[in-house]
Amino acid sequence: MKILINKIFISSLTIACMACTGNYIDINSNPYQPNDLTADDYALGAAMNNLAGCVVSADVNTAQFTDCLLGGPAGGYFADSNSGWANTISMYNAKDDWTRVFLKSDRIIPILYTNLNTVNRISTSTNNSVAMAVAQIIKVAAMHRITDTYGSIPYSKIGEDGSITTPYDIQKDVYYSFFDELDAAIQTLLKNKTISLSPSADYVYGGDLSKWIKFANSLKLRLAIRIANVDKDKAEEETQKAVDPKNGGLIETNQDNAKWDYFKTNPNPLYTATRYNQPEGCETGGDTHAAADIILYMNGYNDPRREKYFVKSEFSGQDYVGLRRGIIVPASSITRQYSGVNLKPTDPIYWMNAAEVNFLRAEGKAVYGFNTGDKQAKEYYEEGIRCSFEQWKAEGIDTYLNISDAYIGYYSDPGVPENSYYMKLTDIAVKWNEGASPEEKQERIIIQKWIANWILGNEAWADYRRTGFPKLIPASPNGNKSNGIVNSLKGARRMPYPQD
Repeated sequence: MKILINKIFISSLTIACMACTGNYIDINSNPYQPNDLTADDYALGAAMNNLAGCVVSADVNTAQFTDCLLGGPAGGYFADSNSGWANTISMYNAKDDWTRVFLKSDRIIPILYTNLNTVNRISTSTNNSVAMAVAQIIKVAAMHRITDTYGSIPYSKIGEDGSITTPYDIQKDVYYSFFDELDAAIQTLLKNKTISLSPSADYVYGGDLSKWIKFANSLKLRLAIRIANVDKDKAEEETQKAVDPKNGGLIETNQDNAKWDYFKTNPNPLYTATRYNQPEGCETGGDTHAAADIILYMNGYNDPRREKYFVKSEFSGQDYVGLRRGIIVPASSITRQYSGVNLKPTDPIYWMNAAEVNFLRAEGKAVYGFNTGDKQAKEYYEEGIRCSFEQWKAEGIDTYLNISDAYIGYYSDPGVPENSYYMKLTDIAVKWNEGASPEEKQERIIIQKWIANWILGNEAWADYRRTGFPKLIPASPNGNKSNGIVNSLKGARRMPYPQD
């Protein structure tokens, strides 16, 4: 596997470098005026695209560790399916070279800060602050995944080259910096709405600054709700700013979804990573398959989005069967039979969608009593589900919204029966219940947000740690190899810091 990953990593790195620098003149030049861009134009475009590749890394090896082997399993979306792995995050005994990647990979923080400095230099020399404002939004989108993984991180004193051998900031200070940086970026963009970035320097919004403003406000709302249990006053303050229409609005429709649509010639790294070591003739995947948790819930609701999310299993008469996380992984002749992750090499990587924003507004109003807009919590909740169905082109929304009873649980493993889990997880149905307690409303909202945020595993993991929802299948007794450090019912709370 190591040889295969190294070969793919080197190939991907070569292609990525070509895509970001080698042929940048080709993708940015006006074909009718081949010399109309300056060196700064090319450098700016390359830097902006390199920045975007630091949210979910464009490097396959890095994305595998951060999203397929960490966020995906921790959030209940993915399950490890390589029987040769003896030390994994799912089994809570991963070694340093697995758990350090968010903080120590040379494909995230060094690239992020080196390119931020390039953008800053060009913005200063051209007296144009727009690109730097967008770059700051991207920085927050990337760095909040890192502080959520470890807690305190180096942030305010990181060197220009991305060096992290500096004092660490406590997480509260990091979050407060995020809010300040987003505020500044939003105000800059609001003052310069008539300016646009070159589409070839922006594979997220094609240069549309109004959409970057909406993403920045939506990101602020995500971060505000995340701290509502520990810093409610600050959470409410930032929520009010995020939802205030005069600040440019939120992502409300799928047309404004934040997605990095960069994979027309280079394959989506998550597509490649989930298919490492895929057996010949197998369609379900290789080292990563769909988790039992997400499929168990969606089977319980007879969810029409299953065919969009998953590759059908090889088990006779069972279309969608997930693999339990935190187990001793069986041989590939067995794991290949479980449902896979349905991705195409050209699919974009989503950073945030309209469904999530609606669920954030529903939770803010129903659970914390925040003013998140003119609609009731029920309306935001149902709109979140509608947006998700529209995003995935699924039918049957009205039937789904009226599901009034459910029983989620009793996972029967057809491949390895001893990995079954015969307990109920929840009986929370889809239909909104205005008379429910705030806790029940929160569970209902988070379950549907979790389903709608499919593949954004690190977001799912953050919500799970914050709320306890959705209730997930614990690691099996012989699959939890933490020697008592990790409670299987709660899962991993943080990743350990790199030993060096």
